[in-house]
Amino acid sequence: MSLFDFFKKSRHNSAATAKERLQIIVAHQRNQSSQPQFLETMKQEILEVVKKYFAIDLDDIKADISHEGETEMLELNINLHNKEIPQAAPASSGDENTA
Repeated sequence: MSLFDFFKKSRHNSAATAKERLQIIVAHQRNQSSQPQFLETMKQEILEVVKKYFAIDLDDIKADISHEGETEMLELNINLHNKEIPQAAPASSGDENTA
């Protein structure tokens, strides 16, 4: 084994290690950067739907994503606080001209 072989192998191994570490960092940053925006958007949309039936605020919705093995789970907790249910508009039957 010559001195040149020793340095050549270490460069290859360190380059492969650096590449692998960089891929892990990039994947982690992508996951972390998209998650909060996704959760806030989802909470906003869920709030609009639930507001049709209950008087709640955005602070009443808690959302969390957890990982178990290869499965991701979305957990939602909505505090209703015994608030009044808003009055829903009467449903139209479509027979308005029958008089």
